[in-house]
Amino acid sequence: MSEKPVEKTDSEWREDLTPEQYAICRCGGTEPAFTGKYWDTKTPGVYQCAGCGADLFDSETKYDSGSGWPSFWAAVADDRITEKTDTTYGMVRTEITCARCDSHLGHVFPDGPQPTGLRYCTNSASLNLIEREK
Repeated sequence: MSEKPVEKTDSEWREDLTPEQYAICRCGGTEPAFTGKYWDTKTPGVYQCAGCGADLFDSETKYDSGSGWPSFWAAVADDRITEKTDTTYGMVRTEITCARCDSHLGHVFPDGPQPTGLRYCTNSASLNLIEREK
């Protein structure tokens, strides 16, 4: 990614994000399944990071995983997402964060559709959908 990394103080993050976005993006929280604004959205467009505006996912790779969270089988580019081992809640999972600002997005699982076989399970609060021009 050629974009400069985003670094903000905690007070700047709190000012720029809603309380729900802050809890998810900066503290690793999650929204309840089937409650986020994008879990069943079919609108064409690009999903950007709520923290910094980086393009992360395209609606062309979004699918209904049945999980209750927006799910994608690929990011817009390999360098947009950072993966980290997450051992919270007695599980071993792969956390995904925005490579530009380190905002928590969700987790990636190896049970998605082809061609990647991946399921990027994201929080709606971590994303902003920029609709495509019609």
